[in-house]
Amino acid sequence: MSRIARSAAPLENLLKSSPPRLSRRAFSVAAASAALAACTTTGSSVVNNSTPTAAASPPPLKTEPPRQLRVGLALGGGAARGFAHIGVIKALEARNVRVDLLAGTSAGSVIAALSASGMNGIAINKLALTMDEASISDWAMPFRARGILQGLALQNYLNKTLDNRPIEKMAKPLGVVATDLRSGQPILFQRGNTGIAVRASCSVPSIFEPVKIGAHEYVDGGLVSPVPAAFARKMGADFVIAVDISARPETALTQSSFDVLMQTFTIMGQTIKAYELDKYADVVIRPNLAAMSGSDFGQRNAAILAGEEAVAKIWPELQRQMAAKGAAV
Repeated sequence: MSRIARSAAPLENLLKSSPPRLSRRAFSVAAASAALAACTTTGSSVVNNSTPTAAASPPPLKTEPPRQLRVGLALGGGAARGFAHIGVIKALEARNVRVDLLAGTSAGSVIAALSASGMNGIAINKLALTMDEASISDWAMPFRARGILQGLALQNYLNKTLDNRPIEKMAKPLGVVATDLRSGQPILFQRGNTGIAVRASCSVPSIFEPVKIGAHEYVDGGLVSPVPAAFARKMGADFVIAVDISARPETALTQSSFDVLMQTFTIMGQTIKAYELDKYADVVIRPNLAAMSGSDFGQRNAAILAGEEAVAKIWPELQRQMAAKGAAV
């Protein structure tokens, strides 16, 4: 006999041994008695104001806290006009805007590296005012026709200031943009020697010698990304604040050969910059630097102030945009 058949036998015997059915009258009396007992119990509960036993509530759903938006600061190139970036950083800090990562091109890469190291805007301001222009200038030998300056002094100055901290050891993520001289492709340095990367990003062709890293030579990042908003986004920023310190072609000063060269870069980079800012930047800050040329290091105080004023001017819009994206202000 199968296991199923054997297991059914006791049930069959149980049914056979069940007591006979109640008569119809007995069944009716029993049912009425049960119903009456139930009504009595329920009525007693209501009269005595007893607290009924609450049904067990389902356990609360575990919800992950919303991820905090990462704010990226993209600092563009502009030679001496780069001092305006310091004012922007100071003003953002004064308004408790938290910057999570920084990307920099050319002069912007210098300030981005200092800020990413953990220095606040006031400390960078003090450093800028005490910096001797000669300490970052090293003239190349006359027979070297690839650049007037070597750029090694800038590299050493920055590494000394940052205690030789590499890019990946910064307090905040840092990206430094340069241009591959052979392929013309942009490169984003996120690891390695900070001074060398910044030197490469600042190597304006014919002013600085190209920087050799490995098998490649690199020049100014402004050729391919004047304001690196796209790279800030690539580094993981959800909200990008871009700072454009480049001169408008129609208002730029061209008092020296360096100014003419910078004006050429500005004209060449207009289309690239407009596309990158429109596509990747949430807010663009443009300090008023119309009276300052890229070679005028004597106006660093005015440039810093212009950066602060630019943030104050755009602050209501910046607040609205950050609130719309859910970023803390």
